[in-house]
Amino acid sequence: MLRVFIRRADYDYKTLKPVFFELMDSTAGDMIRKNSRVVIKPNLLAPAPPEKAIVTHPLIVKAAVEYVLYKNAKPVVSDSPAVGSFEKILKESGIRGVLEGLKVEFREFKTSVTVDAGEPFRKIDIAEDALTADFLINLPKLKTHAQMLLTLGIKNLFGCIVGLKKPEWHFRAGVDRDMFARLLVKVYQTVKPSVTIIDGVLAMQGEGPGKSGKPKHIGVLLGSRDTAALDIAVCKMLSIAPDRLLTNKFALEQGLTTEEITIDGELPEIREFKFPEITPLVFGPKRLHGLMRRHLLQRPQCDDPLCKLCGECWSYCPAEAIKRGNKRIHFDYEKCIRCYCCIEVCPHGALSAKETLPGKVTRRLLKM
Repeated sequence: MLRVFIRRADYDYKTLKPVFFELMDSTAGDMIRKNSRVVIKPNLLAPAPPEKAIVTHPLIVKAAVEYVLYKNAKPVVSDSPAVGSFEKILKESGIRGVLEGLKVEFREFKTSVTVDAGEPFRKIDIAEDALTADFLINLPKLKTHAQMLLTLGIKNLFGCIVGLKKPEWHFRAGVDRDMFARLLVKVYQTVKPSVTIIDGVLAMQGEGPGKSGKPKHIGVLLGSRDTAALDIAVCKMLSIAPDRLLTNKFALEQGLTTEEITIDGELPEIREFKFPEITPLVFGPKRLHGLMRRHLLQRPQCDDPLCKLCGECWSYCPAEAIKRGNKRIHFDYEKCIRCYCCIEVCPHGALSAKETLPGKVTRRLLKM
């Protein structure tokens, strides 16, 4: 029987540290060996202070580092951010500050190894440091995601795809959310994190995972050796069917996990959690897909007064569907693949996913 541990927690380090250590003892046991290299992989999406709930809280990362040191092993904090320099994120998130004086290495994922992940993707380039670690601690943030609904344990491992390989994979998956979810599950199967502990103390709801999302206090840490089981438990906590999260759906279909989970601790029922609206993408005859992309599909839109024309969105867009104008950005919605990377990387919270009025009307007519 798969086991998921959940404990009440807050960001008072005197109480947080023993809770985190208990979760690690319960999940890792004696798996961390003396002098082993332990990679700690938080969610370092973009430069942001901890109160924005965009990155894994610095005290969670500190607790992980101190646990590794307690085991006489060598902690390495690593990720490949979507936007902004690795060093800038460490500084603005507070992680660099809280780890000052501790014997820890900061090492951005930069070198990839090509692995055969099987059909349908075959070769995938994944961070060498993640694959060669003696032990990998996966530290996701509980957040919503405009494309995938939630970004939890499995989704957090997409950070093991280095640099601009991320938008390349978004482009290859295109508007097919199922295909992208299958990719995420393949990455999870390949990386095989040793332990996953989700920071659900201050979560994010709404139009996550970037600055358009809104922080929401939940006050829990969840941990397991089985990342997929952990993601299923979070869905149950948030009062949604586990297979509504596509990564769960494909992990279940492939027999990587099961909904028969033993919960150690009290799993709260969160009934007023705000999810992003995920609407269907293209359907019907292929000749109509261009029309749908332009006029009917949910799409990224810009709140012009918040936009600073900084260039992060059009620089990162895998489909090259965003162009700079004199006073505002312009979207080519026929090119746009609805990956919502632009929403993720916007440092000003100017972008969000909106459904068009014709799209709403069409969807309601189809339901009827």
